[in-house]
Amino acid sequence: MLTGKQKRFLRSEAHHLDPIFQVGKGGVNEAMLVQIGEALEKRELVKISILQNNEDGKHEVAKHLAEGTKAELVQLIGHTVVLYKVSVNNKRIDLP
Repeated sequence: MLTGKQKRFLRSEAHHLDPIFQVGKGGVNEAMLVQIGEALEKRELVKISILQNNEDGKHEVAKHLAEGTKAELVQLIGHTVVLYKVSVNNKRIDLP
């Protein structure tokens, strides 16, 4: 579980990132979760965009992404989700 200070730090780190995944009409599926998990292992911090044609609520999508990848939900702002997961092999971010 992340503290408020750690979430603030991660939000500032994620500010300049571009979304690397999009959740569309099909919603969240198993293949997407595997790919996002691999990206989290490489980068530790990823942004995901939820498209307007998504049929699920954005809060449900964010929760499903976080649980499916076993990552921490850092932020849900607008239709953008920021996830963080500590990398086993590629540790880059040192939390305060």
